[in-house]
Amino acid sequence: MKLYSKPGACSTADHIALQWTGQPFEVELLDKNTLKAPAYLAINPAGSVPTIVDGSFVLTQNAAIMGYIADSYPQAGLGGDGSAQQRAEANRWLAFVNSDVHPAFSPLFAPGKFIADETQYDAIRDAARKRLRGLFETANRQLADKPWLAGFRSYADAYFYITLRWATGAKVDLTGLDNLAAFKTRMEADTGVQAALTAEGLN
Repeated sequence: MKLYSKPGACSTADHIALQWTGQPFEVELLDKNTLKAPAYLAINPAGSVPTIVDGSFVLTQNAAIMGYIADSYPQAGLGGDGSAQQRAEANRWLAFVNSDVHPAFSPLFAPGKFIADETQYDAIRDAARKRLRGLFETANRQLADKPWLAGFRSYADAYFYITLRWATGAKVDLTGLDNLAAFKTRMEADTGVQAALTAEGLN
């Protein structure tokens, strides 16, 4: 299995998940130029990450890739213990990160996609930070009495951790969210997380 990743992008979460499987895999790191190069566009015409190539099978979209990794290596428990309930919990929090948290960063990273008037960019960014604060408060409550979002370590945690890194860089107010701080500390002490960050030059 080979992962195409861009350092610090959401694909780094898939890199962490692959580390957690304990199984061999390959990673090819891309940058803004190689993402749009013909060689990569032949694999993923969207020119985005992540992409997984497993033999002749090519898969895009982060949530789908996380499920594929979990199903390919069930012994890693990334989708739970095999029960429908645990898989649903893992998917609930994966959906929260993929559908709510991740898109909420778009106005911060690319306000021009939402409004043409550059004088309004700061207002859009401020609104995005407030929305993100609310989403992170939801996660903080979820982590009040458990170490991981689903109650067990899952692929949702890897993805959520990457968004926490974005939040720091984007100056989203996380003050007082002590459960998130503890979660981030746990993740950064994890050997699989450390290995992925080191391989992507993010340490």
